[in-house]
Amino acid sequence: MTHFFALLPTIWPWLLLITAMVSTVSGKQVLGMGLLAVFGAVSLTLGLVTPIAAGVVTVGFAGALILRNLSGMWAALGHVTLVIWCIALGAHLVPGFHNPLVLDQVQSGPLSRDFTMYLNLDKPMVLFTVALAWPSMIGGAVALRKIPLAVGFALLPALLAVGSAVNAIRPEISLPHWWVIFALSNLFLTCLTEEVFFRGYLQSLISSRFGAGLGIAAASLLFGLVHVGGGPALAGFATILGAACGLGYYATGRLWVPVLMHFGFNAAHLVLFTYPGPA
Repeated sequence: MTHFFALLPTIWPWLLLITAMVSTVSGKQVLGMGLLAVFGAVSLTLGLVTPIAAGVVTVGFAGALILRNLSGMWAALGHVTLVIWCIALGAHLVPGFHNPLVLDQVQSGPLSRDFTMYLNLDKPMVLFTVALAWPSMIGGAVALRKIPLAVGFALLPALLAVGSAVNAIRPEISLPHWWVIFALSNLFLTCLTEEVFFRGYLQSLISSRFGAGLGIAAASLLFGLVHVGGGPALAGFATILGAACGLGYYATGRLWVPVLMHFGFNAAHLVLFTYPGPA
């Protein structure tokens, strides 16, 4: 906790951003966008984003609002464009965002590799954009489907066991002093954003047109592909993790289920195994 409080003078704007994100996915979109506007003003004042970056995000929001009123070929083209735009933001390809470095080559334990982490400003903008484009993802709970949910949850420890068996990770129990900032960033800026995009938006969109099976498969494969920079093994593990979270979302219709599955997996990885892998 000492490490977290030492960072507070630098990271306090992200608490505003996270509140805006949670408000948006909780169905309070007006409040969420209002808080985001305040965060945007703060970020511009502090030099965390440039006016060009803010303009790019504003154009994306406007396009998302237009997209939800389109149909047919124009809607399909708009969704493809939105997916590409979101992946570019998530991959930090849009200039003008100054994501601060908060963990610099730290280790979760003596057997683990060095780990570096930034607090993202650009990636969370994906959440607000797809919430504007596909608002039906929020509040879409369904009658519980127990078997898909059980399979999804069973995949998580199985994936960790496979990773350990092939030496992608190794057992190492540790709780690094920086766990609070890791948890805050990973839960909201990473897991919440990714699950809203891949499950709430992409899986839901494809499922509405081609069925749940193809929706889960396509969103999981794309989730794996965006991790291919870490190597084919990471892409494969990410695909399976995506399928597990996809089943959780399909089984409940509640976004917080895959978010907590995703975060629970990452937290178990950090606490029980070498993170991100063995040294």
